[in-house]
Amino acid sequence: MRTWADRPIEIRNLFNPAFCGVVLQRALKGFEEIDTKGMPYSLSLLVLPLSLHMATRRTIAAHPRTHLLSTIETNPHLRVEFDSRVRDLLPFTHEAFALLAQHGCIAVSDDGTIRTIEKSLRGTITGTPESRSCQRVARTVGREFAHIGDRATVYTTLGIRP
Repeated sequence: MRTWADRPIEIRNLFNPAFCGVVLQRALKGFEEIDTKGMPYSLSLLVLPLSLHMATRRTIAAHPRTHLLSTIETNPHLRVEFDSRVRDLLPFTHEAFALLAQHGCIAVSDDGTIRTIEKSLRGTITGTPESRSCQRVARTVGREFAHIGDRATVYTTLGIRP
């Protein structure tokens, strides 16, 4: 990964570790609303590719009452190059998790699940319309992951190997 100063301004703005961390925390919080044990690490890697990619985010946001698996099945374009998006965003996901851990915002259990720390995230979603949209979809994704409960099903539905 390139140093912060060597990154293009667009990358620094969109993939800012603090912003990505907030998006990840929203997903973790959403997951914890259903399953208090926390989100498995392997599922957390899918949050940014689903929440930050505009076409995917808009599709998920347009179907808030539809199960995520159904939304993906009826919108196969969401799977196009999804695996490469996950791979491309992996360094930013790790960077965001490092920042969250450094500031005591998350806890990782021995079994690899990640939980938020109480009062480390505001309850209200603020920011620009675009950033609020990312955060809302991340919460939805987190809740849906908890409802599904099976990592292999999520990965298979998205067209990537678990």
